[in-house]
Amino acid sequence: MNLDWVKQVRVNTSAVERRAQSHVARRTVKKEWQAAWHLRAISCMDLTTLSGDDTEDRVRRLCAKARQPIQQELRRQLQIEDLDIKVAAVCVYHRFVETAVRALEGSGVRVAAVSAGFPAGLSPVEERIAEIRRSVEAGADEIDIVITRALVFGGRWQELYNEIAEFKQDCGQRHMKAILGTGDLLTLRNVARASFVAMMAGADFIKTSTGKESTNATLPVGFVMTRAIREYSQETGMAVGFKPAGGIRTAKQSTEWLALMKEELGTPWMKADLFRFGASGLLNDIERQLEHYATGRYSADYRHPLA
Repeated sequence: MNLDWVKQVRVNTSAVERRAQSHVARRTVKKEWQAAWHLRAISCMDLTTLSGDDTEDRVRRLCAKARQPIQQELRRQLQIEDLDIKVAAVCVYHRFVETAVRALEGSGVRVAAVSAGFPAGLSPVEERIAEIRRSVEAGADEIDIVITRALVFGGRWQELYNEIAEFKQDCGQRHMKAILGTGDLLTLRNVARASFVAMMAGADFIKTSTGKESTNATLPVGFVMTRAIREYSQETGMAVGFKPAGGIRTAKQSTEWLALMKEELGTPWMKADLFRFGASGLLNDIERQLEHYATGRYSADYRHPLA
């Protein structure tokens, strides 16, 4: 833990916002290149269901979609049968980890569990640690933990570091994604500082949001977090992944985020090892865009059910 590094962090908010605006306006990919980027977005997706009315049947349907995210006929039209396109992971509550593990067995799709008092992160530390351990024992490949935002507001960086480091230890060999809850952190400077602390504490990914905040993944936050990752990588030689989550619903947004990763961090961060989308409705729109590319026509939403 390098407190001096954290305290020296500065963010020019107006410059970041201008950069985000220019990023959207500068250029887009078209035709076959757009289709290729959409396929890449699918391969980087954490297909997610985190609703209060989740059931085992819903999780099994989601896992079936994760195994084959693109309809067979559309795969044939796109001539991509040999690419074995599938999502990176399925993200569920702890209660459904075992269901997802059984449904995805042999597919190569990972199971991610939200833990540590998701989404508020305000339950007692002992309970949050126990939840992580139960998810690991149930077979989760990845653990998405939630930080205590109050520690950020109070500038209690050592306590935040200790909390995340303890969660990482309890994850064992599983990948840990640290959810910062950026919509709650109020300033981009807080976002940057929390990003550095999470990386120092051992997070394999830093993640924007739970998806439950009023403001979730935004491009300004994305620029701040990816530049923190870049600086951390340059200083330590360690590559930390990035996961924007919440509010990413359109294929166009997926290409904007992929372009951000390419420009800020480079090609290695455009693959599932270091980049994920936390998404529920995104796959539906991407599949519709791919069908438009293949046939010249947009299909109705109901033809591409998510789960």
